[in-house]
Amino acid sequence: MKGGGIENPAFETPSPDFGQRYRAGPARTGAGAAAPAGPGPCPEEGPCGWGTCTPPALQLCNNSAGYLAAYSLLAIFQDICQTAETTFANATCSASTNSSLRKYLYVFILGQLLLGVGGTPLYTLGTAFIDDSVPKHKSSLYIGVGYAMSLLGPAIGYVLGGQLLKVYIDIQFPKSTKVDQDDPRWLGAWWIGFLACFFAIWLLIIPFSCFPRHLPGTAKIQAEKIPETHDDGGQVLVQTDNIGQSFKDFPMALLILLKNPVLMSLIIASSSEALVATGFATFLPKFIENQFGKSSSFSATLGGLVLIPGAALGQVISGVLVSKRKMDCRGIIKFMISTCSVALILNTVFLFAKCGNEPFAGVSETYNGTGTLQNLTAPCNANCRCLRSIYYPVCGSDEVQYFSPCFAGCASYIFNNMKKTYHNCSCIGKPKRGNGSEDFIYEAVPGKCPTQCKFLPLFLTFFFFAVVFTFMATTPTTVAILRCVPDKQRSFALGVQLVFIRLLGTIPGPILFGVAIDNSCTLWDINECETKGVCWVYDNERMAYLLMGISAACKIVTIIFVVMAVYFYKPPPLTKALPQKTSERISVIRT
Repeated sequence: MKGGGIENPAFETPSPDFGQRYRAGPARTGAGAAAPAGPGPCPEEGPCGWGTCTPPALQLCNNSAGYLAAYSLLAIFQDICQTAETTFANATCSASTNSSLRKYLYVFILGQLLLGVGGTPLYTLGTAFIDDSVPKHKSSLYIGVGYAMSLLGPAIGYVLGGQLLKVYIDIQFPKSTKVDQDDPRWLGAWWIGFLACFFAIWLLIIPFSCFPRHLPGTAKIQAEKIPETHDDGGQVLVQTDNIGQSFKDFPMALLILLKNPVLMSLIIASSSEALVATGFATFLPKFIENQFGKSSSFSATLGGLVLIPGAALGQVISGVLVSKRKMDCRGIIKFMISTCSVALILNTVFLFAKCGNEPFAGVSETYNGTGTLQNLTAPCNANCRCLRSIYYPVCGSDEVQYFSPCFAGCASYIFNNMKKTYHNCSCIGKPKRGNGSEDFIYEAVPGKCPTQCKFLPLFLTFFFFAVVFTFMATTPTTVAILRCVPDKQRSFALGVQLVFIRLLGTIPGPILFGVAIDNSCTLWDINECETKGVCWVYDNERMAYLLMGISAACKIVTIIFVVMAVYFYKPPPLTKALPQKTSERISVIRT
């Protein structure tokens, strides 16, 4: 749009007559001589460079492959920056709520706002630029590769963030001070990552800005493309009223998109998928940790190994399939129905690859028949004066987990080969298996009891393919949106999609999944302030059913709206859909 924001000629969508400007008739050059009317280079298809500075070496990148490489690198580092690792110090009961640091909250909010403003054009204008610069059947392949490469950003961000958290937030912190990573006052140097991304992104913007208004060959590609805009009158209105030339056209341009039933169906479907994706990206490690008894760090690693490669593979596969099969807009939407249906079926992995609750004294079972459920205190530890605010789980020789050595009634401990072992535990019964001697009957070791559930490999396998088929709909959705809206509104349509995805997907997704997981909690942390903190123990079956229910419901919503998109889609009439060159030939023959 002109007059309504930053005008970047490298991202401006070409007009429908873009491919005809240089061959609509004889042009006059020099002293009135007529130039030949065949296809030739368009002035807008300039060389790579900055103004008059066009080094020959840069011209090797002046093509769709070179632009895709720059697009991918910028997307990677942009997503690294958006992956906002945070750590917090433990608060005390006397902490003041009117801290002077509260004002910096608005600085972080402003920073996130700027990240959104700076990151949106790459996935709206940049994606439309890719679609302009390659043949229609190759567009999905390029977009799929670009989206898949952007997923490397979060992976690198998490690894980089984890390493930076090992460095204290104040790099000039004196080493003589006895504060290490296990101290609750430790804060990691999260800010270093933002500085590194700042310099990296600016270095990448320099080569990214060298691309011309249109890549060489764009005019020929645009002239050969067959329009597939949904025939609801929007294309005609945009063309006749020349909507999009000034900021005052914004309400009308937005209204045209909101009245496009195909576009809105696809946007709602993609928002529903984003809700599931962000929810699992946030809480899949917690699910693995509690279901299969793994450590938090190992669970996070497994979650990353499933989510990121699965998502990248799904986007690349779908891009290849759509490209090889040369699917039209209706075929692409039908392809989305099939991938979402398979993902819904694979979602049933939560029904058969879940684990039962491990025995936990005072939570899931009593203390050898004494005490009551949901009560950590029993006759065997009533005189120990145990604190519920100190969670230090131990596993008894009876294969039952206890909240702490105190709640297990342990009176002593010893070190044997650098391993702590608790003895004289009045709440621990006889071992369930083995021929241990009397010295080891009342024994406990630190940590949770090893789970007897062996479904982790099965769960990871099925969930990996569920992720693959879920993200196989991402690239086709983008391509279908680019096809079903007027040419001049493609970037705007992707921007509207991003807004809806944020409002309906990525923001409520983690909140909804967090509420579901909290509802499956059976034992909350109660600190010295007598306030409820984190959850220590979950009901595994309830957690699995709740997550499956949310995921299945979102998949059903996605399928419904994708089916609606197929139903509402009305391709343009054949005469409108023919390429301009072919249409001109037909009109000449008829006359």
